[in-house]
Amino acid sequence: MIKKIVISIAFSLLFVSGLSAAQGIKLDTQSDYNISVVPPKMSVAKKKQRFYNLVVLAIEKVYDDLDAEYRVIKKVVDAGKIDAKTKRYMQSYSAKNPQDLLMRMKPHAKSVAIAQAAMESAWATSRFTRIAKNLFGVWSLRKDEPRVAAGVKRGKKTIYVRKYSSVEASIRDYYRVLAINKVFEKFRVEKMRSNDPYKLVKKLDKYSEKGAAYGEELASMIKYNRFYEYD
Repeated sequence: MIKKIVISIAFSLLFVSGLSAAQGIKLDTQSDYNISVVPPKMSVAKKKQRFYNLVVLAIEKVYDDLDAEYRVIKKVVDAGKIDAKTKRYMQSYSAKNPQDLLMRMKPHAKSVAIAQAAMESAWATSRFTRIAKNLFGVWSLRKDEPRVAAGVKRGKKTIYVRKYSSVEASIRDYYRVLAINKVFEKFRVEKMRSNDPYKLVKKLDKYSEKGAAYGEELASMIKYNRFYEYD
């Protein structure tokens, strides 16, 4: 289960840091944004532009890559053929059967990923984002993987989050976490029924200790920032 390590300040930024496709934000080729460096005293416009360059574009790329993989496997499954490649995917995704594999592989709405990235990473300014490229607060439970310690403990236990080689790696792993973790089964079922982000976020109560309130906050963020336009 993915739980929040600290209370995010991202929601407090909701009403000052809107970002939407309709606002005319495009790739800023004049600025060399770095995920590890947060410029001091950024204006709202610069904060939005930085998040777009570093995160939104990466989410769109990862989504397209995952969707392409999904479509290839779906053609095989729909044809009633289970080839060696599909079997490897089933093993990788811990799928029970081909239909379960499709449910796990299909990427969910980009608007949900963008909203979660904004909330979990405080618009790509959080410590975990800067030092670990971890946009989604994904925990590390293995000592043999790259990771960093959280600034606070749960009781006497030190909490670690995964450290990634790139923003895209963080995003791909986030999609994988939602694809294979048992607690997100209802979320996976819903994404096969609908691409409606407001329905999907209701199934993410297990992602945060906030429970149902987490989905409500995500829904507000998607609506206010018009993230749904990316779907």
